[in-house]
Amino acid sequence: MGVIRLTGTLTCAPEEVSAVRAALPEHIRLSRAEPGCIAFDVTETAPGVFTIAERFADRAAFDAHQTRTRASAWWQATGHMPREFTTAEE
Repeated sequence: MGVIRLTGTLTCAPEEVSAVRAALPEHIRLSRAEPGCIAFDVTETAPGVFTIAERFADRAAFDAHQTRTRASAWWQATGHMPREFTTAEE
């Protein structure tokens, strides 16, 4: 099994930018602390547009991250927002 890479964007409405910015530091901290996380970066590249780049050691680590994320404050704040992600195995 190879490294799993996710790249893409999350876009939020102007009235939700503050909530996303507030939830982001903890989401990044928790994600980077997960077993198998090689890299995890989220950057606001335009107002309300967040570019995401993740790398996990294998599919199991990536899947565990997805499961944890769905139960997090981050998901509560952003789960309804449009995402355009691509995943690939390296």
